[in-house]
Amino acid sequence: MTRFGLAVLAYLVPTFALGFVWHLVLFEHAYKALAIYRADIIIPFGILAMLIQGTIFAWIFEKALVPWPAPVWLRTVVYGVGGALLSWSFTTIAVAAKNVMTSVPDYVAIETGFTLVQWIMVAPLTAMAFVKRARHAT
Repeated sequence: MTRFGLAVLAYLVPTFALGFVWHLVLFEHAYKALAIYRADIIIPFGILAMLIQGTIFAWIFEKALVPWPAPVWLRTVVYGVGGALLSWSFTTIAVAAKNVMTSVPDYVAIETGFTLVQWIMVAPLTAMAFVKRARHAT
């Protein structure tokens, strides 16, 4: 598998696993109380969305961070912070702005937590997918 494919999987696999456990197991009661999600969640749509996101995020890492002459740890931090902020903007802030829910502050809090945990996992895994190539760029 290519490094790019591994980087896509570095986003897709932990995001799906965490999303499933976070939304449908650990905090299922909190999301039900928010009354924001449909009863019959369409998991294939979620996987498709994550695949699209993972492809775009892997492309960003490959084009912007692999060639950057900085230590891999710094590329990882920059990618993690940037990815988390971007994700947070469309999965938390935009959703809170346009969806009906019982508590916007509760939703923002729980989704912010999800985004932080997600990117703590995704950023290093993505960097590892490109690490050999990134070392050659330094």
